[in-house]
Amino acid sequence: MAIIDAWAQHPTMRMIQHDMFDSLRRWGAPLPTEQPPVAATLAAMDAGGVDLALISAWYGPEGVLISNDEVASFVSESDGRLVGVASVDLRKPVAAVHELRRAVTELEMKALRIVPWLWGLPPNDRRYYPLYAECVELGIPFCTQVGHTGPLRSSETGRPIPYLDDVALDFPELTIVGGHIGYPWTTEMIAVATKYPNVYIDTSAYTVRRYPPELVAYLKKHGREKVLFGTNFPMIMPDHALAGLDDLELDNEVRELFLSGNARRVFRLDAG
Repeated sequence: MAIIDAWAQHPTMRMIQHDMFDSLRRWGAPLPTEQPPVAATLAAMDAGGVDLALISAWYGPEGVLISNDEVASFVSESDGRLVGVASVDLRKPVAAVHELRRAVTELEMKALRIVPWLWGLPPNDRRYYPLYAECVELGIPFCTQVGHTGPLRSSETGRPIPYLDDVALDFPELTIVGGHIGYPWTTEMIAVATKYPNVYIDTSAYTVRRYPPELVAYLKKHGREKVLFGTNFPMIMPDHALAGLDDLELDNEVRELFLSGNARRVFRLDAG
């Protein structure tokens, strides 16, 4: 059965060495001490049985930690195993729309991801709205982080209600993927995903054994087409993220949708 990782990064040293990730080092996987080759990411995927990973650029107020062009370069070295996800600078709305359009039409990226806590701006801030309209025009999902932050930054921007609720209400045509489960507001995230046809949840930053019970219950029943597997690699290795999957006792249909089918549909991975 194929496995698609909906949230990963092939890191640059600019990202790995940033002090905002210091708090993660005490509990996460050891991060590389020098620029890792694409082959190292592919080897980690192989160890966990992951066939395909969506890797994202990282743009923030501190500067570009992973550029869209770097992501495109990593993708080109991956023999089809990596798929690019764009990011942009929220401070420059017109340039950000142009860059998103370039990333999708020229670099063949499949989504936009913005991490709100990096900017200190929740997803219903006006600076996101031109990008949402462009995502709809381009036919790509908007991916974001929900829940508390691992880095020592404010968690407020990760609340599903009211922030993602507002966005989904204002942009019913926009596909939204809330990564990192939404804990401790998991029930809120499930409510938003249930309320809106185009809102989804990915499990990145959590291992299977740490999934909240309410998410597992949702995944098994009416949320079977709403939850996507993710790792947050390199912070969590794929094999570690998936350990204990059999203990969830997912039926074959749910397992396939969770591990690959939902991601393939949401990110239109078979298109073009």
